[in-house]
Amino acid sequence: MAIGIVRKFIKRFFIVLNSIVVLLFLLSCLVPYLNPSTWWFMGFLGLMVPYLATLLLLSIFFWWVIKPIVSILPILTLLVGYKQLQVLFAVNRNQTFTEKKQAGRLRVVDWNIRSFEGLSTGKEKKRLDRLSVAELIASQNPDIICLQEFNHSNMQDNLALFNQKYPYHFFSVDFERKSSGYKAGSIIFSKYPIIDSTKTKYAGRLGESLIAADIVLNGDTIRIFTTHLQSFRFSKTDYENMNDIRHREDKALDASLNIAQKMKRAFTRRGTQAKIVKEALVGSPYPSLICGDFNDVPNSYTYAHIRGTWQDVFLKTSLGIGRTYIALAPTLRIDYILPDKHFTIHQFDMVDEGLSDHLMLVADMSLN
Repeated sequence: MAIGIVRKFIKRFFIVLNSIVVLLFLLSCLVPYLNPSTWWFMGFLGLMVPYLATLLLLSIFFWWVIKPIVSILPILTLLVGYKQLQVLFAVNRNQTFTEKKQAGRLRVVDWNIRSFEGLSTGKEKKRLDRLSVAELIASQNPDIICLQEFNHSNMQDNLALFNQKYPYHFFSVDFERKSSGYKAGSIIFSKYPIIDSTKTKYAGRLGESLIAADIVLNGDTIRIFTTHLQSFRFSKTDYENMNDIRHREDKALDASLNIAQKMKRAFTRRGTQAKIVKEALVGSPYPSLICGDFNDVPNSYTYAHIRGTWQDVFLKTSLGIGRTYIALAPTLRIDYILPDKHFTIHQFDMVDEGLSDHLMLVADMSLN
């Protein structure tokens, strides 16, 4: 009798738990359509999609053994949310990246280089990492380089690391200290002539920019966009607080509220920035691509709104979830190369040499 009651309680408990996961996943299917500048709390659901999808897959197998009829619910839920799964999982055959670029193809590198600081805390190692970043990029032999968190100063001429092979560049210069000649922001380097460029500044004292360069490529003009959208701006203290949340109950509430507030602010600002980017992409008269650090996952409004019907080189060529940011979680694909339909994508790679908290993206494509 007692055993039967316990079994009945456990079964009901898991049914309720499964229903909650189903509800959260279905709500997450709305995330790409609701601008977080208004619906900021939906941004948290976007981050949860990989974990919710995993729980639903596990529940299918669980209920198939315990009570098969119940497994229909998570199956139907995943079918309803197939669009969220499509942008999360790439389902191509794994292919080896060919380092030698074929004639007639355009190779693009995109990378958030973390201000040339590397991941080491040693001063001398940081100085060497700056050179290693430039050498790693040069080893890929790209035609166009898009970098975020790039900087340059009178004491450290980082433009000189690239200018010999890439005589054309456009630098956003979002932050500047005139006394030392320090400048920072996003930059586009090109082997081919840049005939025009534009910069759209995002609002706020710490807002960066969307920049675009019109490049003449074998008689055709293409437009390259790059940007660095609003980050969570987690400090060292925030990362320490995340550890406290797990291990110290007395600090958990204050730490959680502070982190949640920063995330809310970032979701809201990225929603506004995504609209600015989309307007610029729609207004391009040339074949175009955008790359950069969006600071948001594929299941977000930011990604969906900016990408629209454009291609995602990762989804076109790769296998799995992918990860471009190495901290916090294994599911953070937040850096992208998105060409429009005028391009054919041939191959793509993500390079990790421990020189940044982001992976370098390398893509080969050709203009149709």
